[in-house]
Amino acid sequence: MRNTFINSLINCADKTDIVLIVGDLGFSVIEPFQKKFPDLFINAGVAEQNMMGLAAGLASEGVRPFVYSIANFPTFRCAEQVRNDVAYHNLPVVIVSVGGGLSYGNMGYSHHAVQDFSLMRSMPNMRIFAPGDPVELDKGFEKLIEYDGPTYLRLGRGGEDNIHSSLDSSIYPGTIIKVIDKQSSRLVLSTGASLKYAVSENHAFFEKDYDVASMPIWGMDLKQEAYNSLKHYSEIIVIEDHLVDGGFGSWILESFNQFSENDTSIKLLGLDPKVTNMVGDQDYLNKVGWSL
Repeated sequence: MRNTFINSLINCADKTDIVLIVGDLGFSVIEPFQKKFPDLFINAGVAEQNMMGLAAGLASEGVRPFVYSIANFPTFRCAEQVRNDVAYHNLPVVIVSVGGGLSYGNMGYSHHAVQDFSLMRSMPNMRIFAPGDPVELDKGFEKLIEYDGPTYLRLGRGGEDNIHSSLDSSIYPGTIIKVIDKQSSRLVLSTGASLKYAVSENHAFFEKDYDVASMPIWGMDLKQEAYNSLKHYSEIIVIEDHLVDGGFGSWILESFNQFSENDTSIKLLGLDPKVTNMVGDQDYLNKVGWSL
């Protein structure tokens, strides 16, 4: 997914005032952009707070900065700069988080990103773009560039398989993308890399008559769109590689609470807090955390 991101960024760099800022990592992935657009690349060093302030300053002058780092660094480590410098001023900074969820679980719990949705969606004007596979990332990139406010782009660590063979059109904010369509009244819904697990028939919650869908683009201003996309379902199971509190499922519940006039049953399947001090690879930690 990281390579798809860099390729999408390269394709847009000639048409948009893009700058890529990294915190002294991402090498072996970002070099194609760096070599083609050396004047649009900045290595800010191991100084995440400064990196975010730099991005905000550039954005205030008409540039669209992409700030790229491992998930815990551009979120919690510089949360005050995201809030004060980027979100409060509604600046079009794209915060690129690599390794969402438990992607870096084998590097220790300091690298878990299982509260990032909660933090970032609480920021004013912030949209979330959490593609489920490289196809969703490619198709949603156009909408990311069009948005005039801040975006949190949550990517997998790399090497993710394509779940969609293709998508015919762009991805619209707040709407779902069907992966399995049984014309059912029940739905398994995911965002981000947890789509891989949502489509697996090995899980106890997965029944043959469930539709499965992804919602890659969501956030503060998109609750009406989400409700309109989902209101015809009688039951929704939301699965995410994030703690339940404050995550994607909580946002779906808020959307229904604000607009709902029906009796849709919504069940949240997020990670158990016990994984927050555990170490292991992503598949192992997700299985333990979801108790599947």
